Amino acid sequence: MTWLAVILGGALGSAARHGMNLMAARALGSPSPYATAAVNMIGSFAIGVIAGALAAQRLALTPIERTLFITGILGGFTTFSSLMIDTLTLWQAGAIAKATVNLLAQVVLGCMLVYAGYRLGLRSSLD
Repeated sequence: MTWLAVILGGALGSAARHGMNLMAARALGSPSPYATAAVNMIGSFAIGVIAGALAAQRLALTPIERTLFITGILGGFTTFSSLMIDTLTLWQAGAIAKATVNLLAQVVLGCMLVYAGYRLGLRSSLD
């Protein structure tokens, strides 16, 4: 059952990430690095909310449900490897400042959002 949860969740998360790429491409003309940044920020906040709610015992998930949501859906949705290739692509194109800002902004904002989500999860009634 654990593997099924990872596979199903990963498929859902990957499909959602692809949807974000399509929306960014339509709105901005290019999916990268904007869609990657949005996905990483949304994923950071979402995992923070879940972790905080679990820690505060405001959300009860079975081990299979945790695997489905955290490893599967959010693992399939978030895009660390995409962040890395977007940064490398900018770097190789000579946009060193953009590559640096892209990387640092997503890491710093991601940390801030996972903390904000965690704090919200501690306070919210999500179950």
